[in-house]
Amino acid sequence: MNGSIRIGNLFGIPFFINPSWFFVLGLVTWSYGSSLTQFPQLTGVLPWLLGLVAALLLFSSVLAHELGHSFVAISQGIPVKSITLFIFGGLATLEKESETPLQAFLVAIAGPLVSILLFGFFTLITATVTLSLPIKAVISLVAYINLVLAVFNMIPGLPLDGGNVLKSIVWKITGNPNKGVIFAGRVGQVIGWIAIALGILSILGISQVGSIWTLLIGTFLLQNAGFAAQSATVQDKLSQYTARDAVIIDSPIVNNSLSVREFVNNYIIGKERWKKFLVVDDNRQLTGAINTEDLKQIPTSQWNEVYLHELVKSVPEADTIPATTSLLEAAKLFETKEVKELIVIDEIGEVLGLLEKASIINLMTKEEQAKNKSVVESAQDDEKVIVN
Repeated sequence: MNGSIRIGNLFGIPFFINPSWFFVLGLVTWSYGSSLTQFPQLTGVLPWLLGLVAALLLFSSVLAHELGHSFVAISQGIPVKSITLFIFGGLATLEKESETPLQAFLVAIAGPLVSILLFGFFTLITATVTLSLPIKAVISLVAYINLVLAVFNMIPGLPLDGGNVLKSIVWKITGNPNKGVIFAGRVGQVIGWIAIALGILSILGISQVGSIWTLLIGTFLLQNAGFAAQSATVQDKLSQYTARDAVIIDSPIVNNSLSVREFVNNYIIGKERWKKFLVVDDNRQLTGAINTEDLKQIPTSQWNEVYLHELVKSVPEADTIPATTSLLEAAKLFETKEVKELIVIDEIGEVLGLLEKASIINLMTKEEQAKNKSVVESAQDDEKVIVN
């Protein structure tokens, strides 16, 4: 999260604290410390010191919850980028998604299970160990909070653990992970709106259920669930198309049998768009690429005698992708490899053209416009039927 402070590593996982965490730490310390003043044996600053201990135990429980997710993810070979504590709890950021619905379910359920175990552990302590009333009150509070943490996180809407459990179930049923995210994200948005409404009603004194925290949590859920659903919708659309669908129509492809003169006259003069061209043989097999800047090294008097196959430079295989590659995978390659363009090769090795981020966006835009046009035309047809 932006502005978070790195504290160090936990089991090799970068550990961050967001500045908002300090606000909650102080609030819990003051709030619970004040309630401990009812015990006569606690004098001076002792109530607030115990309040601080309680607050630290609460955040330690949140941290243990996130470590539960992290350890299961690591067992699946998924690196954990970081764990961050912030105003609404904790967040474990994973490098990638689980590969199967079952694995996704296990990662999601691990956190709540840790919280349930901690609830049982602290409850057992209060039931079997003789403690002073203030200490027992602190441990009881920590036990209760772990139970609340488990139950709250199992609400079936993203970005909560229950939403991720729901996502894995829908993924299992549909066979599509994006469908799971979209569904769980929509549920998360509904829950967010309900929480916001309850928060507003409680602030206005209309409802006894909810508080300012309900409003803030609802806003948090609404924003994150919406983002998750929107992102998954885009990914789902991208997965339905292949690199072949988004190839740039006028991709810069030239034959290696051309002389430099023919190349310049036919492809460069008056056409300033491309600075780099793909070079193919008579069977449209890729032989390499040529940069227009390289032509400056050749005297114009030799342009008729020098051919492109003499100037071509090899292209790394990593810069090519099969035409059947999904646009979702292609988009991920653009991010991970940090390349500006990819060369699309069909099943028989022929070069189809270039693929760029812009061409993917253009395809998605055209599809969306076509969809909207279809909806409008359908509505107009329905109106005609009604009028007739």
